Amino acid sequence: MARRSTKKFDFGKGIYYFNINKGYNNVITIKRKDKEKAMMAFVAYQKNQDAEWLGKWDGKKFVDSNFSALSKAQ
Repeated sequence: MARRSTKKFDFGKGIYYFNINKGYNNVITIKRKDKEKAMMAFVAYQKNQDAEWLGKWDGKKFVDSNFSALSKAQ
């Protein structure tokens, strides 16, 4: 059986992303369009699992990638 490639999608402009690590070589990428909903979902996942905030995709790179600075600004 052939091994799947890691990402089968393109990142959308203006959407917030974060990763959930589900074990060895198993990462789930979750997206949210709204900033507040993305932050609330990230905090909920972070309580139980290893989560990594990626930030908002602007087409070339992730902006708003520092979660602690975003949460203090709220």
